[in-house]
Amino acid sequence: MDRREFVKRSGLAGGLAALPNWAIAVNTAAKKVRIGVVGGGFGCSFQWHEHPDCVVQAVSDLREDRRKNLMQTYGCTTVYNSLAELVRDRNVDAVAIFTDGPLHVEHTVEAMKHGKHVISAVPAAWATLEQARLLYDTVKKYGLTYMMAETGYYQQSTMSARDWHRKNLFGSLYYCEAEYQHPGLEVLYWWEGKRTWRYGVAPMHYPTHCTSQLVGVTAERLTEVVCHGWGDDNPILKDNAYGNPFWNESALFKTNKGNAFRVNIWWKGAHRGCERAQWIGDQMSFYAPHPNGLGSVLVRASERMEKDDAGFERKAPTFERYQQKEWWKTDLLPEPLRHDSGHEGSHTFLTHEFVDALIHDRKPAIDVHEALAYTVPGIMAHQSALEGGTLKKIPSFDLT
Repeated sequence: MDRREFVKRSGLAGGLAALPNWAIAVNTAAKKVRIGVVGGGFGCSFQWHEHPDCVVQAVSDLREDRRKNLMQTYGCTTVYNSLAELVRDRNVDAVAIFTDGPLHVEHTVEAMKHGKHVISAVPAAWATLEQARLLYDTVKKYGLTYMMAETGYYQQSTMSARDWHRKNLFGSLYYCEAEYQHPGLEVLYWWEGKRTWRYGVAPMHYPTHCTSQLVGVTAERLTEVVCHGWGDDNPILKDNAYGNPFWNESALFKTNKGNAFRVNIWWKGAHRGCERAQWIGDQMSFYAPHPNGLGSVLVRASERMEKDDAGFERKAPTFERYQQKEWWKTDLLPEPLRHDSGHEGSHTFLTHEFVDALIHDRKPAIDVHEALAYTVPGIMAHQSALEGGTLKKIPSFDLT
């Protein structure tokens, strides 16, 4: 069913603009998006070649081994040694940027200068408000489509939470927690004996796997933050390009609705890896699977009474296991993309959302406003931690 039929059958009299931001209409177009993929590491894990409305026109990486990986993955024979060369190809409509984190804004600027739409890996901007401003101004100046490829937005658990929030099943969603625990990243700090851009990176400069799981569900904006960091005497924390002394950072944010949002981003410690959230409401709460073995859980408000261990009566919410819906099996995706993919099924959705936004000339779900709403809070959180937990206001790029 095409978008018009989807709107008609859904009773959305307001037209296409009334589509909820989690809904992706599936259609095929006469003209395909011709994309160039830059970055043969993470860039090889998407499905541009499987999308019915897209063709991989060119690929590029500075490293020969990664160029070969890209060519093999996407069956593409047009290859360039650098992004600077690829963006001059007039047959390329859009560029997928999966380069080093600190270069995302620079590479977005270069691509848009040459008339290319951009989907960029996270984070949108690197470490400073000046970078965030440059990205925003660039997208505004050229009027091209920008999207950030944040996997958290399309994790299956986040999609369920977004669906329930849209249906108001949480009631008042007054609190949320998100955590990204990833010990062992040090293996990515060197390549051929040289430091990579990841060497000593500050946890809160990579915040979007967490921030997307609240902002991408409720559309709230994070307005202020207090953050604390922890480090040790490891030489990596004594000598890195970012002046970062922390392995782990923990932040408490306030939203524009006055709600609390706790974020932990930890690179080291006696904990297991995860990328998850829990959404707490006054009518229902949802806990995504925990790495220590507890699966998805729903808790619902109830009138049933019980006594606590001190003998006091209280209302006893119901507790139930939730069998996670596999959204990637649904008609939210074109049939060739209805398979499991990286980061909890998110990669096929990111692929389709960008292509579909270009085909239908609409804003993608994670546009520049949304991308900066995920990224900038982490910049300010790290600054708070460096200053011993001072309260920091978080600037908005929504209306500027």
